[in-house]
Amino acid sequence: MTYLSNDPASFAEDALAGFCELHADTVRRVPGGAVRRTRPGQPKVAVLPGGGSGHYPAFYGIIGPGLADGAVSGNLFTSPSAQDACSVAMAADSGAGVVFGYGNYAGDVMNFGLATEQLRAKGIRAENVVVTDDIASAPPDRVADRRGIAGDFTVFKVMGAAAEEGMDLDEVVRVGRKANDATRTIGTAFAGCTFPGADAPLFTVPDGHMGLGLGIHGEPGLRDVPRPGARELAEDFVARLLAEKPAGARDRVAVLLNGLGSVKHEELFVLWADVSRLLRESGHTLVLPEVGEIVTSLDMAGVSLTVTWLDDELERLWTAPAWTPAFRRGSITTADAGATVEDVAVAGAPRFAEASAASKKLAASVLDGLRAVRTALREAESELGAIDAVAGDGDHGRGMVRGIDAAVAAAEAAWRAGAGAGDVLAAAGDEWAARAGGTSGVLWGAGLRAAGEAIGTQAGTIDARAAVDAFAGRITALGGAQPGDKTLVDALVPFQQRLRTGTWAQAARAAEEAARATAGLVPRKGRARPLAERSVGTPDPGAVSLALVARTVSEHLEEGT
Repeated sequence: MTYLSNDPASFAEDALAGFCELHADTVRRVPGGAVRRTRPGQPKVAVLPGGGSGHYPAFYGIIGPGLADGAVSGNLFTSPSAQDACSVAMAADSGAGVVFGYGNYAGDVMNFGLATEQLRAKGIRAENVVVTDDIASAPPDRVADRRGIAGDFTVFKVMGAAAEEGMDLDEVVRVGRKANDATRTIGTAFAGCTFPGADAPLFTVPDGHMGLGLGIHGEPGLRDVPRPGARELAEDFVARLLAEKPAGARDRVAVLLNGLGSVKHEELFVLWADVSRLLRESGHTLVLPEVGEIVTSLDMAGVSLTVTWLDDELERLWTAPAWTPAFRRGSITTADAGATVEDVAVAGAPRFAEASAASKKLAASVLDGLRAVRTALREAESELGAIDAVAGDGDHGRGMVRGIDAAVAAAEAAWRAGAGAGDVLAAAGDEWAARAGGTSGVLWGAGLRAAGEAIGTQAGTIDARAAVDAFAGRITALGGAQPGDKTLVDALVPFQQRLRTGTWAQAARAAEEAARATAGLVPRKGRARPLAERSVGTPDPGAVSLALVARTVSEHLEEGT
């Protein structure tokens, strides 16, 4: 468990603040994460790993010469927002472009993708390298569906060295993807991890067993198997990785034996003795292997083994010097010396369209509705988290609460500034997306903004059907989910369809029925997909939370009549 925190909801931000204070000579905090204290005097590609917090030293612990130029840091196990990614990128860019590196999770793909589009619109070259090293999360014929776990580090190290050498953006991206294609990881969990402030872990493992194929966001393993001794575990890990050796790969390998948070170094050394022997007996040469905590998962008890097959180029980049707070190799002369620190400009207060008196009055009702939703989501936070933990990372309740809290604060500020109903809802959506992060954060944020745009700032009443159509259209276009994928869309579409012929209350009941029915579905999207069978019998948390919001709004409307 996590013993030290102030407000559990701000744990990730507080940890980042402490890290940046401790290492103030080398890093500085910016909105959305951290960057190197100085930028190079000459343009170089900025390598920016990112993802949710809870994985230290990934991601901000590896900021420094030879590795990352900055890191985008989301809430615990939650992807950072597109706004966060843009903020860090603009602080780190020195004129040669930026490349985001992250694991293959829906929220990360969506938010970093949006950030890339926004940066390009501002004239900043931006690219993405998505890591897919987890062999347990999808079979070899579906490599693109695999998660990114501890192999992140190898890919980031290669890209950081390439950028330090002076490679241009296209070349840095090329070697990053090359490293990803050559990287395989397998992991296991002995016990689950616990969020700050929580009184129980996200998942449990039966006594004497381990969860094979863990994820780094608190997801349980793909299946529970009897826990072997260190030698048997090493044999299993090595055999699984060697079975996936890329065609034509050489026999020189970079190897990471990674502790997930609670496995002590001495235990890792015991396991390493067998892992290294088995790899050498298979004819492989180990090149600067690493053993320790590299990509963690809060206090999870677990280990993972990563192998990257090296060619001459990848070996040169893997062995190149690096100097960061959490990872140091060799000695390095950095171009950062003498460069100036540039602060990120802070955007001014938002400006809203001129609103009619009727729309300003309607804005108060919209704000009251958001407050009612906030109360409902806070009360349901634990329940939503428990549903999500069955096959996901257990953060859905906390993410929804974080989102609605930010949305209400933004809506209140907009209302006080005299905004109309549409702008109040749009402002709420923007802040939901910026503060909640993750897949649900960007979807809810984009959906609320679309609904606000449909409402506008002149009318004194809301065309509910038009607003919901805009909300649903933006979400389905952005997320790409269809009915039957076991996502919030499975509740959203029935709600939208019933509203076209009935009342909001009738539509809300249709959403609740549809949400309950998702228990029988097999997920085809999101973090639950790798654990599809485990999910059967449990409703989708996104569908459940959407139905809850619909019912809460219905009750708010009834009270107002």
